Amino acid sequence: MNCAQAKKIPIRLVLESFSLFPSKVNPKTAFYFALDRVEKTPSLSVDFVTNKAFDFGTGINYDIVSIVQTIKKCSVIEALKYLEQFSSSFQNQTNHPKQKMANLSKSYEIAQVKEIQHPALLEYLKSRRVDNQTEFLNEIHYRMNGKNYFGIGFKNDSNGYEIRNAYSKICLGKKGISMIENGSNSIRIFEGFFDFLSFKNVENYLEKEPSDYIILNSVSMINKIQNSIQNYENIELYFDNDEAGNRAVEMIKNENENAEDCRILYADFKDLNDWLIQKDPKNEVEIQYKSRFKR
Repeated sequence: MNCAQAKKIPIRLVLESFSLFPSKVNPKTAFYFALDRVEKTPSLSVDFVTNKAFDFGTGINYDIVSIVQTIKKCSVIEALKYLEQFSSSFQNQTNHPKQKMANLSKSYEIAQVKEIQHPALLEYLKSRRVDNQTEFLNEIHYRMNGKNYFGIGFKNDSNGYEIRNAYSKICLGKKGISMIENGSNSIRIFEGFFDFLSFKNVENYLEKEPSDYIILNSVSMINKIQNSIQNYENIELYFDNDEAGNRAVEMIKNENENAEDCRILYADFKDLNDWLIQKDPKNEVEIQYKSRFKR
């Protein structure tokens, strides 16, 4: 795939692959939260007709390739490699923007929801070291653009499903947070469900009591939870170690004095799941963490 071919991929499809969904939608345009920072008011204007975006906060114009480069912090070659996954999804679509919008607005059908049984999905969960946490997951079989797919499904509170497998990262249905309530006065907040599952695997070792949990399913959903967390006595934050994660932590801590940045647990890693995959949980980092943050 070259740049000219990549720029024909529907921009909405690419943004959805990163779990980014519009906050305000019009027939031909929409506003999204920024690609490179956390904000309360969406500033990224996306034009579905021209297939481009403009960030009113920074004055930066984006095309399909530069969107991927910004989010993944990668080269053009790496961005094109990422975009290859969409080649079969749009090659048969007409260039008419209204037809593209129609195809994308209802381009899938969920055929089956069941317990995870497929060997490929179980192996993928094993590679992420969360294969023992299937109680929170489903195996989802769905049809999209005339083809059959399946993946690991994690349900959100808007009746949508976050879908993951070794090759794709999408959301079926409406984007939303996932809240798990246990009647606790403490809450733990995670960016993605793999980080939540990773924490459940070390919760006992860290001598942490079960709490309530919020999984954002995208850091852009952070504005949706402010009212939900105000009455908790303790708020623990487990975001990614990147600029978006930093801003998310800062935003919540500015409005909640009892919020605590708990990323010391995986300070040298991209996120909590990355730490779990690469490290033995029984090392000195975790011992230091327990002595400092144990509750």
